Amino acid sequence: MRRLLPFLFVLLLAALAGFGISRFSSARLSHAPEAKPSAPTSTPLQVVLTPLGGKDKVDRDIAGFQSRIKSTPSQAPALLERLGWSFVEKARISSDPGYYKLAEQCADAIALQQPGSIDGELLRGHIYHALHRFKDAEAVARKLVAQRTFTFDYALLGDALMEQGRLDEAVDAYQKMVDLKPCLQTYSRVAHMRWLKGDLPGAIQAIRFAVSGGSMLEPEPVAWAYTKLASYELQAGHYDLALKATTLATQFVPDYAAAQLVRGRVLLAEGKPAEAVDVLRPAAEKSPLPEYLWILADALRASGKPGEAVAIEKKLQATGIANDPRTFALFLATRGEKLDVALQLAKEEIANRQDIFTRDALAWTELAHGDIAAAEADMRKALAEGTKDGRLFYHAGVIAAAAGNTTEARTFLNQAKDLEQMLMPSERSALENKLALLPHPTTQVSSR
Repeated sequence: MRRLLPFLFVLLLAALAGFGISRFSSARLSHAPEAKPSAPTSTPLQVVLTPLGGKDKVDRDIAGFQSRIKSTPSQAPALLERLGWSFVEKARISSDPGYYKLAEQCADAIALQQPGSIDGELLRGHIYHALHRFKDAEAVARKLVAQRTFTFDYALLGDALMEQGRLDEAVDAYQKMVDLKPCLQTYSRVAHMRWLKGDLPGAIQAIRFAVSGGSMLEPEPVAWAYTKLASYELQAGHYDLALKATTLATQFVPDYAAAQLVRGRVLLAEGKPAEAVDVLRPAAEKSPLPEYLWILADALRASGKPGEAVAIEKKLQATGIANDPRTFALFLATRGEKLDVALQLAKEEIANRQDIFTRDALAWTELAHGDIAAAEADMRKALAEGTKDGRLFYHAGVIAAAAGNTTEARTFLNQAKDLEQMLMPSERSALENKLALLPHPTTQVSSR
């Protein structure tokens, strides 16, 4: 999947090519002859042992594992696996895919030292999933479950299947996972699956089981689970509980961007756009993905700062394709801009990822491009699992209205209205306008 190449990723590519920034700079300044021997290629082990710095707990963990690998090479395979998972955690916290590539180098180093390592392959499969290589992740997971009975092999398989829109198969994999080991990771997946199936109370119950099994020893998964709880409580209209959950998330991972994003959404739902901006701005700085930038720009406009909103949207325009093509396609279609680009991005995404939200993105871009029939067909697929989501219902209502299905449009738009706390301010305004423009149902007059 295409991604923005942040600074860490550039450094990693340089390391893989066999040269560092300092070496490159000195070469530019020297008067050496042009003919030079090619630089040696760094091994995966050399790459992952490069010091990175940082002061957070995960940074200290990374440095500790790097030091132990150097001092006790006989334990390298096991320590490399733990280092790889620490890189995964850092990638999730920082939204920097360069750390996933470092984790992949850990898997490569394990394979060189211990060919056929199953644990190294589980790490590799998780990286494939994180980088949206879902078919590759599925292939790794199926190989693993054929060799052993392990909780997280089935978790990987379920995740890969879910992202490909194969929910019934994913449910089977997750059930095997739960049967093997009920824990935070398993209950989190159960919660998401229940939410996808439209069971919000069941999702809240399962995610509460998840957070109860969390530990400060592995803080990021707990922070993520609390963030999901906050999102579910927001949907349920429990704003105080949603805010409390975001606070608990940041107690496990300070300044956790995902939790700040949900907190900003809650504040917007409460009609506090200025307070939302104060939360969303640092979240977008830490995680400059399209979802974060889009809602920040929306909050800025709602708080009377259109100039700042334009600046944020320019950043979104510059980085959206690389960082998150699906969300960027939604943004372009919503704004009515670069519609050919939006449709192409959505089509490319659906070739790899057939989940309901990619179906929704495709339908929304097809509508913007004028293909109402295709939009209707893909929107039906997006709604087929019974997911209750404000944006899904809003898009479905607008598409139905464009197709002339007034009754269906009113039903969907009213469902979106019931969940308007999940929408951005601009979407709530557009929803009100669309409802107001729908023809009123014909009133039946009694003949008596």
